[in-house]
Parts: sequence; structure tokens; C-alpha cells
Amino acid sequence: MEWWHAIVLGLVEGITEYLPISSTGHLIITSSLLGLDGPATKQAVDDFNIVIQGGAILAVLGLYRARVMQMLRGVFGKDPAGLRLFVNLVVAFLPAAVVGFLLHDLIERYLFFPVPVLMALAVGGVYMMALEQWRRGRFGIPSHGNRRGVEDVTIKQAFGIGCLQCVAMWPGTSRSMMTITGGYLAGLAPAAAAEFSFLLGLPTLGAASVYSLLKNLKHAHDTGGPNLFQSLGWGACALGVWFAALSAALAVKWLVGFLNKRGLTAFGWYRLALCVAMGLLIWRGIVSIAPDAKAEKARGTNAAAVGSR
Repeated sequence: MEWWHAIVLGLVEGITEYLPISSTGHLIITSSLLGLDGPATKQAVDDFNIVIQGGAILAVLGLYRARVMQMLRGVFGKDPAGLRLFVNLVVAFLPAAVVGFLLHDLIERYLFFPVPVLMALAVGGVYMMALEQWRRGRFGIPSHGNRRGVEDVTIKQAFGIGCLQCVAMWPGTSRSMMTITGGYLAGLAPAAAAEFSFLLGLPTLGAASVYSLLKNLKHAHDTGGPNLFQSLGWGACALGVWFAALSAALAVKWLVGFLNKRGLTAFGWYRLALCVAMGLLIWRGIVSIAPDAKAEKARGTNAAAVGSR
């Protein structure tokens, strides 16, 4: 991987991670356009794309350090509101942690293909536009007013947001989309819904990054092959994390103001446009979506065995 590849991927990850537009979809397109989806590098790049989420984590830690410190004080019994927020985030994190641990490989095996990803992009776009209209009272169905803050979230609502986060395991859905809309449904103001989503990303993205890194290192140890740092270079990984942090910080600050003024509708239209663009790129053979090389090899072996009978 060239140094500028790492910078581009870091920027794309940082910009799209906290926006409700699917970072997975953008990273798939970017990796393909950069020529990094070949068999020799695909798995390492896929792991790299998850590890650079560490940059997005650093961005939120920096921007919301006051909230993080409040939760730390709460853990040590010095801030009841901070402890309540910490407990709510743990409760919201647990559903995705359990479901992800149990179903990660199955999800990748059966859903990481063009049709499911494109469906997720399109359905997500329509879902956000419909939810924004509901929030504004356009359907005649009363909403909760969306004036509540992060400190008003109950354990039950936190668990509901966590369950919605599980839906984001479907490739192309967007973790940010599901958690922000979960905040909407819980009656949070747009900025508060975004803040809860950002804070929930700390344990969620952290766990995903650590899991992917350990899995890559274990596979390299077991097979005697290179790990992602050896395949891509330490410098590239550091650049990716740094630029992901920088772009994520800018995206987070922009998103809060945008949601307060405009809501989610523009992101819904963007997802529909992205779905069309990705569909055309797949049709033309420029972009490919498939599980990692190991899964593909296993399927190919099974198909060959069936065909030889």
C-alpha cells in the first residue's frame, strides 16, 4: 500500500464513519478504485479499514472528553449523571457485542454481496426520509417532540438503541444511521441523538477494531504469513489512523449542526444516489463485493467437489 492510499482510506473512513451514509459502502468503492481489492491484499486492506476506525475513536474522545471524564467520575462514585450515562452505553453496547460475536462470520458469508448491500443502502435512505417526516409531524402520528438530552435516556431506551445497532451489522446499513434514528425514536433532540451515537461508537468501534486486529495477527501466526502491518507497512497504518481522526473530528462537528438545521432527509437522498452509483460500478465490473478470500476459496472448493460428482 502506498502512503497516499492510506491517507485516502483514512479520510474516507473518518468522514463517513459517523455520517449515516455507510462507511462500508464508501470504503468498498474507494478500495476498488485504488486497486486494493486484489487477492493478495484484499483481506489485509479489509482489516486495515476496520483498524483505522481507531482514528474515529480518537476524534470522539477528543471532542467529547468532557462527557468521557464525566462518565469516569461516575464510575468512581463522584457523578451520578455520569454513572447513569456510562451504564446506558454499556447496555446499548451489549446487544451488538453478543450478536456480532455469534453471527459475524455468517453475516459476512451470506450478506456481503452486491444485492444485500445495495438493498441496505436503498432501504436505509427511504427509512431515514420517512423517519424525518415523522419527526416533523407530517404523518399525523405524534412524535416525542425530540427535545430530550443524552442525560434523559432510560435503560430501556438505551437497550432499544442497542438492538437497532445490531441491524447495522447488515453490510451497507450504517451503524450511525441506526443509532441516530434510535435516538430519534427515543425522543432525543437531533444533536443529542448524534452525541449518543458518537459515544456508543467508542466501545462498539473499539471492540470491532481490536477483534479484527487480533484475528489478523492470529491468522498470520497460524499460517506463517504476514500480518496487516507487514503487508501494508507501519507507516501506512499510522497515516490511516491519523487522517481518519482528523477527518472524523471535522465530520462530527459538521454533522451536529447540520442535523439541528436540516435533519436526515439529505442523507436519505444521498444513500439512494450512492446505491445507484455503486450498482453501476458493480455492473461495469469496476467494483466488486464479496467475502474475504478464505471464504471464497472454501466456496470454490465445495463447488468443485459438487461438480466432480
